[in-house]
Amino acid sequence: MMAGEAAEQFYREKAPLADRMRPRSVEGFIGQAHLMGNGCAFRQAIESDRISSMIFWGPPGTGKTTLGFIIASMTNREFIHLSAVNAGVKAIKEAVEAAKTVIQDHGRGTILFIDEIHRFNKAQQDVLLPHVEEGTLTLIGATTENPSFEVISALLSRCKVVVLEPLEYADLVTLLHRSLKDEEQGLGKLGLDIDEKAVDFLVSLSMGDARVLFNNLELASLRASSGDNSFITLANSKEAAGMKALHYDKNGEEHFNLISALHKSLRGSDPQAAVYYLMRMLKGGEDPLYIARRMVRFASEDIGCADPNALTLANAAAEAVRFLGLPECDTALAEAAVYLATAPKSNAIYKSLKRASKIIEDTGHLPVPKKIRNAPTKLMKNLGYGSNYKYPHDFEEGYVPEHYLPEEIVNSLFYTPSSFGFEKDIAKRIDYWNSLRKKNE
Repeated sequence: MMAGEAAEQFYREKAPLADRMRPRSVEGFIGQAHLMGNGCAFRQAIESDRISSMIFWGPPGTGKTTLGFIIASMTNREFIHLSAVNAGVKAIKEAVEAAKTVIQDHGRGTILFIDEIHRFNKAQQDVLLPHVEEGTLTLIGATTENPSFEVISALLSRCKVVVLEPLEYADLVTLLHRSLKDEEQGLGKLGLDIDEKAVDFLVSLSMGDARVLFNNLELASLRASSGDNSFITLANSKEAAGMKALHYDKNGEEHFNLISALHKSLRGSDPQAAVYYLMRMLKGGEDPLYIARRMVRFASEDIGCADPNALTLANAAAEAVRFLGLPECDTALAEAAVYLATAPKSNAIYKSLKRASKIIEDTGHLPVPKKIRNAPTKLMKNLGYGSNYKYPHDFEEGYVPEHYLPEEIVNSLFYTPSSFGFEKDIAKRIDYWNSLRKKNE
């Protein structure tokens, strides 16, 4: 066990644990078994130095940059590392010139690794394109954002997209224990042990992100080593981790993933998942009014007349968001989410609009039948506007068998009620009116 002062000296002199524990070889890499397992084509490409242009896409802390460094240590090509955070067109052009010189003087290729390539704008990515196409550079880009949206299509078509997944629980446990034992790069010299509950807490908290795991572990180890105990406890870990920051980008793919998950949970009548994804979004900093708007849309699109109260409740929740704001509006949103999830479902309204849109596209703007046109002037009356219109309230039951569609599409069906919820009653009414129309015909 190191004394508190000596431990503090140890931390001051060291780079962050996440950087120190970065493996430098294929054998030391943990996780991404679908890429780095024995016999995997991607691993073989690294080992044989046959890497082609590619984009590493995955969440933070899953090994994108680490793989770049491993490739750098194993390739016979020149390796240039840029970060799109602070590099621009000038740095790209300098890399291209350096690559041309290496080809001319040594006959070797160059790998250009660009961290956070999604931060390059279209013009910057355009500078790369001809040199990747010609083979002057082998490009490896790393991004947390969906390349389909963030990388220009011409450049993306010349790169293989390599998808990295959040690290598995067992992989993170392995990384944690490795760092506690490693005396050269890890925390081994501190002589610390760790409670299994602390292991579970730190690993679960990291949500598949090795960097988060290492950062929290390092803070927890500092708490433990500065006291009288050489044991990392659950209390140390909770204290070190503080408030958990959820991975959520309001403008990125995770935003669309979560709102999609909420929408599909509501459609699938799962109130548990609906409440979960709602809270995920709120804790991630999502605008509650955006969530409310999506619920209003859902109420009309996926429930419709099966439960007309759904739209009323969704609108009431939106008003509560405007009136109360966060955090007080969270219960109104949760109430709406549970109601929408458990309401009878029907997309008959949504489908009716689709059908009507298709008919309009096919037939154009058909003239409105004259009998249901308004006739505010004498000329319009003389032209037959409103002629022979039958006023439903003048008839028994307030209904008169009549056609209101243009003659060309008079028998078209747009809205067909489902057999769920209130639409059962609507279907009965329509069937009854249809029977009266048949008698009249």
